[in-house]
Amino acid sequence: MENVTARHFHDEDAARAYLEAKRWPDGPVCPHCGVIDEAYKLTPKPGSTTRKGLWKCAGCRKQFTVTVGTVFADSKLPLHKWLFAVHLLCASKKGMSAHQLHRMLGITYKSAWFMAHRIRYAMQQEPLSSKLDGVVEVDETYIGGKIKRRNNPSNRPVVKADDKRITRQGPPPGTNVLANKAAVVSLVQRGGRVRSVHMERVTSETLKPLLSESLAEGTHVITDSSTALRATTRDRWRHDTVNHTRGEYVRYEGGECITTNTVESFFNILKRGVNGTYHHLSRRHLHRYLSEFDFRYNSRDVSDTERATEALQGAGGKRLMYRDSSSRR
Repeated sequence: MENVTARHFHDEDAARAYLEAKRWPDGPVCPHCGVIDEAYKLTPKPGSTTRKGLWKCAGCRKQFTVTVGTVFADSKLPLHKWLFAVHLLCASKKGMSAHQLHRMLGITYKSAWFMAHRIRYAMQQEPLSSKLDGVVEVDETYIGGKIKRRNNPSNRPVVKADDKRITRQGPPPGTNVLANKAAVVSLVQRGGRVRSVHMERVTSETLKPLLSESLAEGTHVITDSSTALRATTRDRWRHDTVNHTRGEYVRYEGGECITTNTVESFFNILKRGVNGTYHHLSRRHLHRYLSEFDFRYNSRDVSDTERATEALQGAGGKRLMYRDSSSRR
């Protein structure tokens, strides 16, 4: 098993050969015409402009490298640093911040930020080839910070008349505590995959298309007592609920465990990553962070090296420009 001291994390030629072996196990694939194993490598000669890693297709006669048509395309950063960053993001259960990548790789923060987003784009998995079935837990959570209050006398600590301990006031009456948060709905198949989606509003109307697209007929859906979730799953799937407001978190009926603890465990990892590693996520990029956490959860049964290899295989056919990531809506 390879580890973080592997040669392709420190040597550019080794990194190129490693990526070629992972992306082209059956021989070089031309990104222009799609011909497999019909290309030959061009050898750099003194005084020539041919660079290392350049291939030429015998079919369409066009030149290419292993990074063409991937998230690594046109990057000025060394390829071995890209591979190390992929390994770090795949091996860190709660993610790795751009500041940490910037320090460890010796690159600028701006480059590390864009690099991390491109890797998350590579982690983005295609629409489910088969729908979730069996027992699927569905729940929603809210990502974001607390509403800050201004420093005015009405919001200062209050000392009760019969108690000298200082207590803090809660949010002002009528405050919508979810106004500054983003809603995330996750569907977790027990022993299987997870799919997470950012939604502006969680209602029965917005949930119906997601559940219809993701759940197979006959799926046993378990939710909490949310009105929107209960209304959405009423007719199409077998549905059970647990009532958290009454202190119910698990029960057994007919030998089956009725609980949403699996999806709650996934939310726990997600929030620990958000609060402890990333600290702040914009709504614009939230879907990329969800792709990252979904990817690691769905590949939880393999080693870090195998998970990184899977991410590298997902890097093909994707391109993310900086202006698409940094521009404001």
